[in-house]
Amino acid sequence: LATLAYHLINYVFSKKEEFLYDVNKFKINELNKSYKLILNNSHPNFHLIDVLTDKKIIEISQIRQMINYANKSAFNNSERIVLIDNAENLNLNSLNALLKIVEEPNENIIFIIIFDNTKKILNTLKSRCLKFNLFLTFDQSIETVNTIIEKNVYDLISKDLINHYNTTGDFINLINFSLLSKINLSEISLKEFLTNLIDEKHYKKDSYIKNNIYKYVEFYLLNLMKFKTSRNKINYLYKNFINKIYDLKKFNLDEESFFIEFKAKVLDE
Repeated sequence: LATLAYHLINYVFSKKEEFLYDVNKFKINELNKSYKLILNNSHPNFHLIDVLTDKKIIEISQIRQMINYANKSAFNNSERIVLIDNAENLNLNSLNALLKIVEEPNENIIFIIIFDNTKKILNTLKSRCLKFNLFLTFDQSIETVNTIIEKNVYDLISKDLINHYNTTGDFINLINFSLLSKINLSEISLKEFLTNLIDEKHYKKDSYIKNNIYKYVEFYLLNLMKFKTSRNKINYLYKNFINKIYDLKKFNLDEESFFIEFKAKVLDE
């Protein structure tokens, strides 16, 4: 969804610039000025809010910075866009600070809010927005990613991992992470991947992994339930670790001890 949002943002900004967004091929022109500015996080009329690398939530200080930005004049009197990604990670204080400006935005400012529909977000925010539910089939996601990266996903990610990522953003973020971390995903199992994430503590270094590692954990446990004969033990482990994940997120508990235990009791078995 973030990919779609950036295409929409480029369409809006490039209308008054050279190298317009290509509406026939649905493609951003990389020579476009706004594209380059957003890529360098320096566009005067664009403000991004997301979970910071070393945090678990979107903090109220980020919302306050955005409100200060929104109260200033726009550059060239053009539209300004605020993109809030992973909005399900807003805590109650951040959400309350956001509500008023979303309900009564300043002139010429657009809010794009992206959140995971499988996770909870308060109706007080959803009721102030126009909601678009966007879903792609697995095959559509593969086709979209192949078009964006101009490569074949199946050449970059092993079948064991591909089975668990059915959104465009999942594929692209996973590929970008593998390139930055120099991990060859084409010949790696889910178990090996999880082991690497824990041993190298990527859940502390990379924002995508931090936000998604528990999904990997749950998928791995579900796979064990399908193929292991000792169902009672696996059922116990599944319930035990799923409950711990819930408590980790709710009470902001220590992650490291969780992953040490998970690796010892599950991955190293």
